[in-house]
Amino acid sequence: MIGWSLSRAVSRARTALALVVAGCSSVAAPDGNGTGAIVLGLQGPMTGEYAAEGTGYRNAVTMLVDQTNAAGGINGRKIQLVIEDDKGDAQESALVADRLVAKKVMAVIGAWNSGATEPASATYNRAGILHITPASTATRLSTKGYQHFFRVCFLDDRQGLFAATFITQQLGFKKVALLHDNSTFALGLAESTKRFLEAQGANITFYDAINPAESDFGATLTKLKATNPEVVYFTGYYPQGSLLLKQAAAIGLKVQWMGGNGMSSTELVTIAGVGVAKGFIVTSEPLPSDLDSPEAKQFVADYTAKYGAAPNSVWTMMAADAFRVVRHAMTQTTSTDPKVLAEWLHKSLKDYPAITGPIIGFDANGDRLGTIHRAYVIDDRGQFVSYKK
Repeated sequence: MIGWSLSRAVSRARTALALVVAGCSSVAAPDGNGTGAIVLGLQGPMTGEYAAEGTGYRNAVTMLVDQTNAAGGINGRKIQLVIEDDKGDAQESALVADRLVAKKVMAVIGAWNSGATEPASATYNRAGILHITPASTATRLSTKGYQHFFRVCFLDDRQGLFAATFITQQLGFKKVALLHDNSTFALGLAESTKRFLEAQGANITFYDAINPAESDFGATLTKLKATNPEVVYFTGYYPQGSLLLKQAAAIGLKVQWMGGNGMSSTELVTIAGVGVAKGFIVTSEPLPSDLDSPEAKQFVADYTAKYGAAPNSVWTMMAADAFRVVRHAMTQTTSTDPKVLAEWLHKSLKDYPAITGPIIGFDANGDRLGTIHRAYVIDDRGQFVSYKK
């Protein structure tokens, strides 16, 4: 993975290509009488430093749309999927949301990172469009009162509690350094984790942010090293986390490194290398290898047959569940009216069998009921495996 500045430059150069990425079904535009195509939007980082996650989004939803259309569509109507590249950038995401609204989408799946989801959610709320994010876990997204906003992922205040409990009780550490990148997701997770760590008697030796636009974190790591923590928990994303691991090794910072679910990507190992990444622990929703429901097994089998490899990110699976929720709501209500769909999801969807299991239901804020987090460690093969003490 290349650095932030170069990645952004490459992304801009590819904008023209990204803008023509379109849906997988050649069907007529919606006619306003409920008989034309059901136009769905998908936004995510199709290019840029998070492109691996955007690829998983696109693959998962495209495959399910194709399957649905081959089976007759939804209530006899085919689906037209419109895919937009937000590059994981807040400003680009706002433009993407405007374009999808102009294309008269009936629902949108996305974005990936919370910083991109936040501005888009405001636009979709004003337009009255159903909006479901598979991966944006920042707790504050639920505080805005948007009645058309939902998510199939779990919230960061719950991940913060899990991480704090794991650090203090499972690992037995009391001296903790916390690093974030000031993004909506990373700052929120860091604050939640800090609060729960302090409540459990831990000593926060270091609490600071890196600038994700930079690639040299040596000064920050040197200051962190001087506080002598037992563990460092980084709440940002894998491109910067990978660099932190490499640079920490270079200055002899020998502590247990951990990260939040923004680090649960095989790209982490690709960038940092197995030798550096080995032993890194991530807190995350259950990874694909641990999802064994009938729905998960069928999805993985279909995905592997279509793309030649199993999904390697939990967010790919979450994107599939987001589409399945939209499809199920439209099927059950025989409607594509976002207001009808949102009301039904709030009041009637409680025990829907999920790929990311076991079930999906939503509370009054549109947040998924329940929470599931686990700890994984990178082994000497560069694989994420369940942590065992």
